[in-house]
Amino acid sequence: MPDKRTRSFEDLVAEGASVPTEGWDFSWFEGRATEARPSWGYAVSAAERLGRAGAVLDIQTGGGEVLAFALTRASRRPPLTVATEGWPPNVAKATALLRPRGVAVVASPEDAPLPFADGTFDLVVSRHPVEARWDEIVRVLETGGTYFAQHVGPGSVHELVEYFLGPQPEERRDARHPDRERRDAEAAGLEIVDLRAERLRMEFHDIAAVVHFLRKVVWIVPDFTVEAYLPRLRALHERIETEGAFVAHSTRHLIEARRPGPGRPAR
Repeated sequence: MPDKRTRSFEDLVAEGASVPTEGWDFSWFEGRATEARPSWGYAVSAAERLGRAGAVLDIQTGGGEVLAFALTRASRRPPLTVATEGWPPNVAKATALLRPRGVAVVASPEDAPLPFADGTFDLVVSRHPVEARWDEIVRVLETGGTYFAQHVGPGSVHELVEYFLGPQPEERRDARHPDRERRDAEAAGLEIVDLRAERLRMEFHDIAAVVHFLRKVVWIVPDFTVEAYLPRLRALHERIETEGAFVAHSTRHLIEARRPGPGRPAR
């Protein structure tokens, strides 16, 4: 492939528009975009908890990549592990990846009640759920069970959002604030065990990376298409060529919460 710095705007946009978006594998971005990772190491921390769990639910597993990694690092596999996913291409991808690891993948829309009986799981995990349904999380957790997750925080990648959409109302920028999530989780009946937040540097080194990112992470610019935003994309391409990488910042928070009461004995 020609050096991306010598390629035309049209070629780069066409490439970014053609890369498959299924799953949460971000390896394509290597050399073209970077994002600092939170200090707590979600997948490794999840693996530690998987090794002690009896029945596990991974909500909105994407392509199953994070859960698969955590299972390989766990000291033992839980007797029961189930994952949900709402987007059909990801359901197929997650099933192919997780079924050989003994995980059942259940197609379930993100805004629907979880299709499980009350008190089924002693551990519920999730990485970057679109929305945390606290009432449903509490319902499927057994007494004494734990919710352990990494959430997208408030105003994440707001520099890119506002480049394309203009200044955003404060309520949108604060919609995922960890203090609000703490209140909602506690109102649903959970006790917060740990809550940590970080702001992390991102860099986009070419316009193909921007296009692919906006196609893959669809809530950043919800109505994004190349055609609709072609003038802004061209201007951003010229800016990157002249000034270097476009810098943005993601926000993440780690949350660990417990449904009060005695749990099942550790295995």
